[in-house]
Amino acid sequence: MKNNKNWPRLLFVFSLIMLMTLAGCNQIFNNNSDTENRADESKDEENNNQNEEIVDENNEEEGEMEESSPDAVTDSIKETMTSMSIEEKIGQMLMFGFEGTQVNEETRKLIEDNHIGGLILFKNNITSSKQLVELNNQIKEMNEEHHDIPIFTSVDEEGGLVSRMPPEIINLPDSKEIGDSQDEQLAYQVGEAIGERVGAFGFNMTMAPVLDINSNPSNPVIGKRAFGDNEEMVSKMGIEEMKGIQSKSIIPVVKHFPGHGDTDVDSHLGLPVVHHGLERLRQMELVPFQNAVNQQADMTMVAHIMLPEIDSEFPSSLSKKVITNILREELKFNGVVITDDMTMGAITENYDIGEASVRAVLAGNDIVLVCHGHENKKRAVSSLTKAVKNGTISEERIDESVERILHLKEKYNLSDRTLDTVDINEINQSSEEIVDALQ
Repeated sequence: MKNNKNWPRLLFVFSLIMLMTLAGCNQIFNNNSDTENRADESKDEENNNQNEEIVDENNEEEGEMEESSPDAVTDSIKETMTSMSIEEKIGQMLMFGFEGTQVNEETRKLIEDNHIGGLILFKNNITSSKQLVELNNQIKEMNEEHHDIPIFTSVDEEGGLVSRMPPEIINLPDSKEIGDSQDEQLAYQVGEAIGERVGAFGFNMTMAPVLDINSNPSNPVIGKRAFGDNEEMVSKMGIEEMKGIQSKSIIPVVKHFPGHGDTDVDSHLGLPVVHHGLERLRQMELVPFQNAVNQQADMTMVAHIMLPEIDSEFPSSLSKKVITNILREELKFNGVVITDDMTMGAITENYDIGEASVRAVLAGNDIVLVCHGHENKKRAVSSLTKAVKNGTISEERIDESVERILHLKEKYNLSDRTLDTVDINEINQSSEEIVDALQ
């Protein structure tokens, strides 16, 4: 009976022990939960920090992308320009030819002292493929030694009548033959071939394609250099050639604005006069240029021709009415404008080259091309420098052109990188394929 009497008491003690045990387990569980929660919170915090780092990295990447955007490029170019002297800015606006087949004292002075932004080579500068590669390498090495801005290395390579390639290179057909084929793909292929060959020898610019309409059978200077005698053919074929050149990262220069096709005087010798008004030009001569502008033409060369119904005082290359009013404002061309050679008879027989160089810049040209004569080059440099310093040409006007030039060099990623060798067989194969396609 004693055991029965003690049973409730034992049951109470047992229950109390069980409650205490359960309470202890619960405390352990709560402690473990807190620990797990703290671990989860720590992981969440770590993940958040990682996410923040990823966001920061993405923001940094976006910043790098912004540096390559047009606005960022403009900012970097403007920053470069702030460190340039007036002499350096004027130098960027000059492209000169020179005598000789290797870098000489004259070339050194042009690059080192005059800070010129570009050189153009002619047939008398070139004797062989090996020599041409070496010459362009010397030019680039000298420029890189003295300047941070890469140099334009240019050549007149149209194919046909106007070619400056070494004698080992098979020439391309005249533009007229390409136009007669009415094969736009072939015109593009010719552009590729031009781009490949000039690039293979170290050039970064070619003065092509010709967008003149050969509308005057008595024209002594255009002829077979034109794709045809109507605006439609010249537009289609010329623009395809332009695109082919661009595809090889070579700068094409469309020429000769506003149209040299209906002339009967060679501007190398004298000043042609064309009695067409603006309405006629809009219907014919300007059409290929307008189409080229619409298709992202980079650079335009302006001819030395007199258009008395538009400007009775100055030829087109020195005319604000032609360059600023028509090319810039009406055709909406925002690229680089270069004069034809200022040592051609159309200019030298009628103007002092120094005064003409100043007039060319005031008219809206970005680059003044002076191909021949050491004194002519010196005169162009000194006259432009004097004009800026005495206020005839504002520094703002100079900056407009320098910014366009640096934009173009940036767009084509120009550098003063030198070349080792050139594959002549590959170049000639492209010529042969084009010639065969015309058979």
